[in-house]
Amino acid sequence: MADVAAPAPSGPAVKTAGGNAAYHNFHNDFVHVQDPNERRRLALAEIDKAPFGWYHVRAIVVAGVGFFTDSYDIFAVSLLTTMLGIVYFPGHGKMPTTSDTAIKLATSAGTVIGQLGFGIAADQLGRKKMYGLELILIIFATLAQALSSNSPSINIIGVIIFWRVLMGIGIGGDYPLSSIITSEFATTKWRGAMMGAVFAMQGLGQLTAAFVMLFVTLGFKESLLTSTKTSNCTGVCALAVDKMWRTLIGFGAVPGCIALYYRLTIPETPRYTFDIARDVEKADEDVKAYVSGKHGEGQTDDITRIQAQRQAADTLAVPKASFKDFCSHYAQIKNLKVIVGTALSWCFLDIAYYGLSLNNATILSVIGYSTSGTTSTYQYLYNTAIGNMIIVLAGAVPGYWFAVATIDTVGRKPLQFGGFAILTCLFIGMGFGYNHLSSNGLLAIYVLAQFFFNFGPNTTTFIVPGEVFPTRYRSTSHGISAASGKIGSIIGQGAIAPLRTRGATSTSAAPWMNHVLQIYALFMFLGCFSTLLIPETKRKTLEELAGEDVYEAPSPRLDAEAGILSEPKGEHES
Repeated sequence: MADVAAPAPSGPAVKTAGGNAAYHNFHNDFVHVQDPNERRRLALAEIDKAPFGWYHVRAIVVAGVGFFTDSYDIFAVSLLTTMLGIVYFPGHGKMPTTSDTAIKLATSAGTVIGQLGFGIAADQLGRKKMYGLELILIIFATLAQALSSNSPSINIIGVIIFWRVLMGIGIGGDYPLSSIITSEFATTKWRGAMMGAVFAMQGLGQLTAAFVMLFVTLGFKESLLTSTKTSNCTGVCALAVDKMWRTLIGFGAVPGCIALYYRLTIPETPRYTFDIARDVEKADEDVKAYVSGKHGEGQTDDITRIQAQRQAADTLAVPKASFKDFCSHYAQIKNLKVIVGTALSWCFLDIAYYGLSLNNATILSVIGYSTSGTTSTYQYLYNTAIGNMIIVLAGAVPGYWFAVATIDTVGRKPLQFGGFAILTCLFIGMGFGYNHLSSNGLLAIYVLAQFFFNFGPNTTTFIVPGEVFPTRYRSTSHGISAASGKIGSIIGQGAIAPLRTRGATSTSAAPWMNHVLQIYALFMFLGCFSTLLIPETKRKTLEELAGEDVYEAPSPRLDAEAGILSEPKGEHES
C-alpha cells in the first residue's frame, strides 16, 4: 500500500443548509473530502444511483417541451405550404413543387447549422448558457413567420424560407442540448427512459399540429364553404385561410414561451461543472439546488470555491478539452468507430424516415381522407387535418412510448439493430410489391414501418450519442451525429425522392416509386452494419461508457473527518 498522506487539520467540516428527508444535500455529504477526484466520483455516484424523483420528471418536461415545439414546427410545414398555395397562388390552389420543396428543406438546412454550432458552443461555453438561447431563436422566428406577408419587392416564399432557416438553427440546437442535459442529470437505471420520453414529445407535437389545424378549419367553416375548390378560394375564403396558417404557425411559439423561464434558470449540469469548468464547489451546490426543487444555481462560498478550483486545476485527472486532445481522442480507433457508428446510423435512418412521407397521399386515400375529389375548400382542409392525425396516431405515437417502456430493459443496440432489420424487410416488401399490393396491404406496411421507426432507430439514434462520448466532447459529438441525420433527410427528400417522377406520364405520375422504396431498403440494410459499431449503453454510467472511470487520483488519501483510508477507485470498483 502506498504511503498514507498526512491527515488534514482536525475540526468540524463547514456544512451548508438545505436538503430534507427526500433529497440529500450532496455538498454536506462530501464537504469533508479533499481529493477532487474522489469528491467528483462520490458526487456523480450519488446522481447515478438516485431513485427516480420529481426533479427527474421536471428535467423531462423542461427538455421535452422543446422537442414538442420542434416537432410541431417541423410537422406544420406540410400544412403551411398547403394553405400558402391557396392564398398566394389563386387560380392554381397550390404552390409550385420547387417552392414547396424549398420551404421544407429550409428547415433541415438550418437544423444542420444549429446542431453543429450549438453542439460545439455547449462544450465550449457551457450547457446552461446555450440552453434557452436556441428556444428564444425558435420563438422569434416562429412569430416572425406568422407575421410575414407578400409585397411588390419581397416574395412571401422567400420570406418564409428565411425565417424557417433561422427557426431550423434553433431547432438544431435543441437536439444536442436537450439530449445531453437530460443524460447528465439522469439516474443510470432509467436514463434511457428519461431521454426517450423527451424524444417522444415529438409524436405529441405532430399530433397537436394536426389538432390545431382541425380546430382552425372548423372555426372558419362558413367562410371556407364559399368556394368549391382550392383554386377558386378568393375573397372571404382566402382571408380565412390566411388567418388559419398564421394561427397554426403562431401557436407553435406558445409552448416555447412557457418553457423558456425554466430553461433559463436550470443549473449547469454537474458533469460539465466538474469536468470542464473544474469547479468542484459549484458542482456540489448546483446538484443540491436542483434535486431539492429550487430554481437557479446553488450558492457557494467564494473563498472555498476558489481554493477548490485551484486544487482541481492541478489534480483533477479528467483530461482538459482542446483541439489537440479532440483530434487525439478520435484518432483512437475505438473512439472513431463509435462516432462513425452514431453518425452513419442517424444518416441512414433519416434518408428513409423522411422518404416514407412520400406515401401519405396513397395512405390518406385508403383511410378515406384523400383530398382528391373534395367538393369544397373546407372539405379539402378538413380531410388534410383528420388524415394527418390518423397517420400520426396509427404508428408513430405508440412506437415512441413502446421504446420508452423497454429501452432500459431490452437495451439500445438490440432495439436499433432489430428496428433496422425489420424496416429493411418492410421496405423490400413495399418496393418490390408496390405495384402488386392492395391499398389495405400498403396501409398495413405503412403503419408497421411508422411503428418500428420509432420503436427502434429513430429513438435510439437520439439517445446513444448523448451517452457514449466523454463529457468534454459529448455535445459536439452529438451535434455531429444529429447533423449527419439531417444531411440524410436532405438527401432523402431532395435527391432520392424526386426520382419517383422519372419517366412520368399523364397516366403515371410516379412510375419510379417502387425503385425509390427499394433504395430506402438498401439504406435500412446498411443501418444494421453501422449499428454494430456502437456499444450497448444500458445501465452503464456515463463515465464508464466514456472510459473516464479508470482515471485515478495522484495518490491515496486519508479521510481525516471520517478517519478511514480511502483508495482511488479504478476500473473494477466504479
